[in-house]
Amino acid sequence: MVQVCVAFGANLGDARATVLRAIQEVGALPATQLQIASSLYASAPHEAEGPEFVNAVAMYATDLPPVELLDALQNLENLAGRERPFPNAPRTLDLDIVFYGDLALETPRLTLPHPRWQERAFVLVPLLEISADKVPTDSLVSVADQPIRRIG
Repeated sequence: MVQVCVAFGANLGDARATVLRAIQEVGALPATQLQIASSLYASAPHEAEGPEFVNAVAMYATDLPPVELLDALQNLENLAGRERPFPNAPRTLDLDIVFYGDLALETPRLTLPHPRWQERAFVLVPLLEISADKVPTDSLVSVADQPIRRIG
């Protein structure tokens, strides 16, 4: 099994409940087990629009290949009512693979690790909570101006 990190975000509907449910749903995917999830965090939209986001990150062990995992995550987004009317539109659920083990991959559909994970407080701060060794100190300093607070 490979350890993967998934980032969760939502800013439409009952975002808190959606993120909590999605953390469990990802763990219920075939050949996938939840290892640890962060607390929930609230953050202002970053390079996006709409109301405040609810965010979290979680670590899973999976045997799903990277593109199958991506397909499964996008299916969960669609089931949660995700629409993509324009880039960075408000969303009912956003799921991103941050890491897939140590795999480095760049395809038209998937880049691993996620190309902007070190630029986003809504990934770094929850990740610091559950896997501090993966968070570079200089990255935390560079996102210090992005408002984020723990909400549960």
